[in-house]
Amino acid sequence: MKVSDTAAGAQPSVDWLGHPRGLFVLFFTEMWERFSYYGMRALLMLYLTKHFLFGDREAGLIYGSYGSLVYAMPVIGGLIADRYLGYRKAVAFGAVLLVCGHFGMAFEGQAAVKTMIDGQMVIQRDSFYEQIFYLSLASIIIGVGFLKANISTIVGQLYGTRDNRRDAGFTIFYMGINLGAFTATLACAYLGETYGWRYGFGLAGIGMLFGLLVFQVFRRHLQGYGEPPAPEWLAARVIPGLSREHLIYLLGVASIFGIWQLIQRTSELGLLLLVMGAVVLAWGIWFSLARLSPKDRDRMLVMLFLIAVSVMFWALFEQAGSSLTLFTDRNVAMGDYFTAGMFQALNPMYIILLAPVFAWAWIKLGARGLEPTTPAKFGLGIFQVGLGFAVLVYGASLAGPDGKVGVIWLALMYLLHTTGELCLSPVGLSMITKLSVKRIAAMMMGVWFLSSAFAAYVAGMIAGGMAIDGSADQGAIDPLASLAVYTSVFGKLAWLAIILSVIVLAMAPMLHKRMHGVR
Repeated sequence: MKVSDTAAGAQPSVDWLGHPRGLFVLFFTEMWERFSYYGMRALLMLYLTKHFLFGDREAGLIYGSYGSLVYAMPVIGGLIADRYLGYRKAVAFGAVLLVCGHFGMAFEGQAAVKTMIDGQMVIQRDSFYEQIFYLSLASIIIGVGFLKANISTIVGQLYGTRDNRRDAGFTIFYMGINLGAFTATLACAYLGETYGWRYGFGLAGIGMLFGLLVFQVFRRHLQGYGEPPAPEWLAARVIPGLSREHLIYLLGVASIFGIWQLIQRTSELGLLLLVMGAVVLAWGIWFSLARLSPKDRDRMLVMLFLIAVSVMFWALFEQAGSSLTLFTDRNVAMGDYFTAGMFQALNPMYIILLAPVFAWAWIKLGARGLEPTTPAKFGLGIFQVGLGFAVLVYGASLAGPDGKVGVIWLALMYLLHTTGELCLSPVGLSMITKLSVKRIAAMMMGVWFLSSAFAAYVAGMIAGGMAIDGSADQGAIDPLASLAVYTSVFGKLAWLAIILSVIVLAMAPMLHKRMHGVR
């Protein structure tokens, strides 16, 4: 046991299991936060289509809008924490909003019903509880924005820049993410689909409450890291009785009401993301050609290309929470004990099992000079996500007369999607830090997160494109008809991904050369 270095003015903290005790505080906080996030995610599409009776297309766009805002908000939350609030206060505030949002989801109200009015079928929803639903989503979005990026930053601060335990510490931390995702998907999906939506969403809220309690009760072990950069400025009064810190909290709460309205305007949000993406891409190309040296220009253009490739990867990968969950519910022979949302647990389970194997393999291949380059890893990642869809399409061709597909094909698809993720995801952030020009490195990190937001919205559009006739009335869906729609679209996605992967792999040597020595 040893005493860790601490931030100025903080009490020293005795290490535990070779790492700062603060790491384990953050581990359990993040584990419970991911428990709440993935527990709710496992139920969301099913809740939209079965409780509120949204059609597949509308539900897909709501899901995509939610996902895009969840990925976009940490960019703003990180800036606020970095410049004003400090990471610890931002995480605590975000956790409070998440608790409120997840518990708000448990207020489901009466299920929507279809009624015949003047010869037309009309869906009647309880508008009050529908607005509670949207408000709860907005609270979760803002909460993730304040918490997600900042808790990872505190993990990095616990270790010195030359501390060789840093990588191991992040490995332990990310294991918490996948443990939370695995257990939540099983527990929340089972409760929500078996006993009632409120029980699944309520369990997600309880998980986040545990995370908040862990963070607040044991925050002394953070060793003074994550505190505001200018405490005196933050505590200063703007008006009598209102400090700048409290003003930030009020503005954060007020922003919930803005997101509450935005998430109900899926078309406008999509247009906004498209315009932002076009502006960022145009600016990036202009900046590369007009302001950078040839070497930096090449690196910047390679980075922009790989970011565009990653958008396609994540748009296909994120079908797990939308179209693939509906496909599982309608067309997979799940047996007597499993529910559709529970199969989303396959991804974190595979990551827990395979991440150490991939880390070991990259080291061994690197020692022999055989490790794939960063562009090649991107190509391998998108190839595997396409192959996963191809395997599922093949399995669907073997479906019985009831339109049900063997669960083994779904498991194989998730396996291939996970191995693809393990090829692409770990090198994404690293690629940004290595290829960015220093004076715009922070902005390019924001572009990376915004590209994930755009991918999430595209994922929702793709899911909406698989709308099944009669999907607003679950009893009217013909399994054979839904199987035909899913098989057709999944097949197209498989070909699209595989063709793109071949292009990326063919370009990989040239792209790597343009990186000028950066691996």
